[in-house]
Amino acid sequence: MEKQVGSKDADQIVLNAMASPIQSTGLKALARGKGSATIIISDHTRPVPSRQILPHILHELRQGNPAIAVTLLVATGCHRGSMQAELLEKLGAEIMAQEKIVVHDCDDTENNCEAGILPSGAPLVINRLAAETDLLIAEGCIEPHFFAGFSGGGKSVLPGVCDRATVLGNHCSRFIDSPNARTGSMEHNPIQDDITASIELAQLAYIVNVVINDQKEVLAAFAGDPAAAHRLGCDFLRKSCRVQAVPADIVITTNGGAPLDQNVYQCVKGLATAEATAKPDAVLIICAECLDGIGGEGFYQSLQECKDIDSLYDQILKTPQEETIIDQWQTQILARIMKEHKVIFVTRPEIRDLILDMKLDFAESIDEAVSAARICFSHDPDITVIPNGISLIVEPL
Repeated sequence: MEKQVGSKDADQIVLNAMASPIQSTGLKALARGKGSATIIISDHTRPVPSRQILPHILHELRQGNPAIAVTLLVATGCHRGSMQAELLEKLGAEIMAQEKIVVHDCDDTENNCEAGILPSGAPLVINRLAAETDLLIAEGCIEPHFFAGFSGGGKSVLPGVCDRATVLGNHCSRFIDSPNARTGSMEHNPIQDDITASIELAQLAYIVNVVINDQKEVLAAFAGDPAAAHRLGCDFLRKSCRVQAVPADIVITTNGGAPLDQNVYQCVKGLATAEATAKPDAVLIICAECLDGIGGEGFYQSLQECKDIDSLYDQILKTPQEETIIDQWQTQILARIMKEHKVIFVTRPEIRDLILDMKLDFAESIDEAVSAARICFSHDPDITVIPNGISLIVEPL
């Protein structure tokens, strides 16, 4: 592990971590005698600094085995595939021109195959390039995650390169409803239990995960054994991002800017952080550009078509694991929040009607949103501001 605040650049932090891998041999040794390697990389929606990670992974692999055939597999989960322009911005022209890049498709049943059964009972069905490679590697970014506890580690496999059926089984309403499926929670978290199991079943051999700050600068890197390196990364991050706050009447937050504020779907993450420090009947305000609109047709339709939020939430809780539908988990968490709180989106006026269709409130500015929130109270309301709802684990005092 290498951690640094200040002087060293991101490349050196990553190189230092890879020079001392955690509970693992280095990539040069792992590459020897292997015919192929698949590197699971993040898609355009994740702030993983791939340009500071991938060149070093590729270089060390080829130092150990110049003939190894390498494929970069873009982890999309059930999201839309990354477009060429998005990958070019993320990876740079050199990697785009020189490397074989495949974008995972969760619905491509011919190119997905079973790798075992997860603790949840759901099959682990993953991209064939991940299942059949001689050496499986992943990059990633460790951040608080609103139901998996933390991102990074095995999330590159599940949901990253999984078939839709696997994602639906893991993201079922019973698991999302667990009080342990919350930000920063890893122990007895049924979502994370499946993710941890996927590491062994998929034979993920090595990861390079980083921790970044609000400016997307690399603060620390963790390389080596997927479970051990990820665990140390989570411990490091937990110490620096956990805060306590007095519950407030009004909570204002963001989704951390691009790329995670690209749609309403992603913004549920920031709202879950705001929820953690909100009084009963508090008003939550989130500011996000949402250049990509809502971010999920099923997510939008569930909220747009429901009679009311309480009925929708009850319906989701009654849905068996095998009948989980796409985006149900995001709808469930947003409905959980909306049952207790008025939610105001400060975003582009172009999506105002869509926001209102989803039974959310809309404002064009922070001032407008705060004014609308204040009138909900007969007293002068307390206000808490969380500048980046993605980056913190908030616990009530």
